[in-house]
Formats: sequence, C-alpha cells, structure tokens
Amino acid sequence: MPFGPAGAGPVRRAVITGIGVVAPSGIGVDAHWKCLLAGQNRIGRITLFDPSRYPVTLAGEVADFDALQHVDNRRVVQTDRWTHLGFAATRLALADAGLPELADDPYGYAVTLASASGGNLFGQRELQRLWRGPGRTVGAYQSIAWFYAASVGQLSIRHQFKGPCGVLAAETAGGLDSLAHAVRLVRRGTPVVLAGGTECPLSPYALTCQLRSGLLSTCPDPERAYRPFDAAAGGYVPAEGGAIFVVEELEHALARGVDTVYAEVAGWGASHDARHTGSSGAVDSVQYARAMRLALDRASVDPASVDVVVPDALGVPRYDRSEADALRTVFGSRPPPVSTQKALTGRAHQGGAALDVATALLAMRHGVLPPTAGPDRPAAGCDLDFVRDSGPRRVATALVCARGFDGFNSAVLLRRVPG
Repeated sequence: MPFGPAGAGPVRRAVITGIGVVAPSGIGVDAHWKCLLAGQNRIGRITLFDPSRYPVTLAGEVADFDALQHVDNRRVVQTDRWTHLGFAATRLALADAGLPELADDPYGYAVTLASASGGNLFGQRELQRLWRGPGRTVGAYQSIAWFYAASVGQLSIRHQFKGPCGVLAAETAGGLDSLAHAVRLVRRGTPVVLAGGTECPLSPYALTCQLRSGLLSTCPDPERAYRPFDAAAGGYVPAEGGAIFVVEELEHALARGVDTVYAEVAGWGASHDARHTGSSGAVDSVQYARAMRLALDRASVDPASVDVVVPDALGVPRYDRSEADALRTVFGSRPPPVSTQKALTGRAHQGGAALDVATALLAMRHGVLPPTAGPDRPAAGCDLDFVRDSGPRRVATALVCARGFDGFNSAVLLRRVPG
C-alpha cells in the first residue's frame, strides 16, 4: 500500500468493483460491450418528441427502456427520465459489485455523481402545463425533478446511502471529476461511493439550448452525422444515458471477497481554459494537456506506459485538432493508441464521459480494445494511432479524457490491479 506524506500513514486505494451501463449501446455491460465490438451504430431519429421542426433530428437514445423494471411507480412519477436511467444504472452497478441495494452501513456509503442539464423532459412538461393549462399550475415535484442534484438525492434516499453526498457540474468533464471526488471520499474514510452519471438532454427545450452553441451536427444520415477527428466532421450528435460505478476502498473490497476488481482510479487531473465554447474562436490545448499530465503525475505513470487513450472526441474540427495537439504535447509525436465510440452512441455530456470509463474498464478486463468508430479520413493534424481492429492487446493502463463546455478539462488514469 502506498504511503502519503511523512506521518500521514498509508493511502487508501480506490478501485472500481461495479459497473452499471444504461446507454444507446445497450442496458448492462454485456450489451454495451457487444455493441462496441460489432461497431453497431445506435444513432437514430429522436423518438422522445417530434423533432421535425428542428434542424437536428438525430440522437442516441436508450432503446426499450422501461423505468418500472428498475424502480417503483411512486419514484417514477416524481422524477425525470435522466434520474430513471440513474436508478437503473445504479442497480446494475450494485449487483455487479455484489453489494446490497439497501446499505448495510448507511454512513459508509456515499453518492457523488455528475450532472449537466437536469430533468429536461419533466421540466418541459410541467412548464407547458403552466403556460397552457387552464389551472396554470405545476406539479408538486417540479422543483426537485428538474433540479440538477435530483439524481444524487433520489439515489441516496432509495438505497439509504447517508455518507457525504454531492454533485459535480462541469458538463462532460464532470463524468470524470465525479470519479476523482470519489477517490477523495475513499481516502477520507468512506469505503463505498457511487460515481459517474447519466443524462437525458432530449426535449425541445434542451435541444434548442444545444442548437444555440452551433456545435450540433445537422447531417441527416445516422452513419455520417458524428465523425470525430474526420475530415468530414461537422459537430456532435446529442445522446442520453451513461454509466454508474461502485468505487470502493481496496481493502474493504478484498475483505468482503469481491469477485471482480476492474481497475484502480490511480490518477486524475482537472484544469480550466477560461474560454467560452462556441461556434467560432480559437481553442487552446494548453490547459487540457495540463489536466492529462496531472493525472499521469498523480498516478506516477510514465506517458510511455499508457496503453490506450479514450478522448473527448467532440466532432468539431478545431476542437478535435486541439485535442490531438494536447495529446502530442503530453505523449510526443507518437501518442498511444486512441479509441472512441461516440460516433456509435452520440455525446451524452457527463454520461458520455462515464460511458468512456466503462469502455476502458471492459477493455482492461477482456484484454481487447474495441475498434474506434472512424475516422475514415483523419482531418489535418488529427492523424493519431486510431485502433482499427479488436484483436487481443495488453491493456494495463488507460487514460480517459473529457472536456466540458466553457473551459472544463479533466483526465483520469485507470490502472489494472494485479491479482
């Protein structure tokens, strides 16, 4: 066990022992993994509302999702689809880790998830009821279902996790920041923490907000709409879903005889550009590279030892180029293999970053890197070592990177635990 500063004693190690995936790629880790290995595109026409009046009609949705299979009706009517997805992913993660749904030691369990846009579908429905209904009222649960911390609160209540709970709001970067904060909580004495996040930015209001950025793809072809690092890249496709993780103190996990330790959250880094994310303007890669270096330094991992990088992959040309520049700044002229599957699922904000972590963990477990979804023709300056096949590979370390709108940068270093 590594030791902290002189006199501080041994440092508690935080490992991931459970994964719950609810995403366009499937419900559960097996469905997600099979989808990625097969390269199945799950982007399609939006069905959660009629998108025909909008320039963007495509998204990544969680097909055949029935919230009542994962949570009781009372909680379903009180919460938004974003939280329903969180309920489902949490149940899957707890089952995967072999932990009870109700905490046996409530103050030893915590929830620290990421959030971006909150309960969009619920909020839109209630506001339309206020504007159009004869009673001009909203339901009693509007204030809590739309609230950005709703999923954290509801999961804490549902599972009786009464340790230090919180929410991180850094758009896509928050999906990685939540893991970093989970490590801090483990080191401070909380043995089990839920981390990650889910998202559902698919309502007329939410889509309109995203359209204003000028970063969404308007391509009507699901196979061509989202092309990160490609010469034909024209923006991202929105998506819902994400992943929830059980982050656990290593000795606690071993003491209870856990079946699988996926990896240790060995290092993390965060920085900020102090720049607005928009349809024009320069993009600086300096702070993004700094976040990557911080993650490597905290893990005491040499850049040459990283086996794969899972990038943010926004699909906007100047952001893709700056991400490639950041990787070359950190790793030199030949960065490690790069793999991204967002072109198959869409970009689910903080849920998408969490999903990238799930993919990296499964690659480490199976010793296989899923092929990257494109690019067919890398754009100028984006000629990275993209994984082209899914053959066996050594995957002992993985660096997952994410950028949040308006300047947030995060990176997490995952390391396989020998055993």
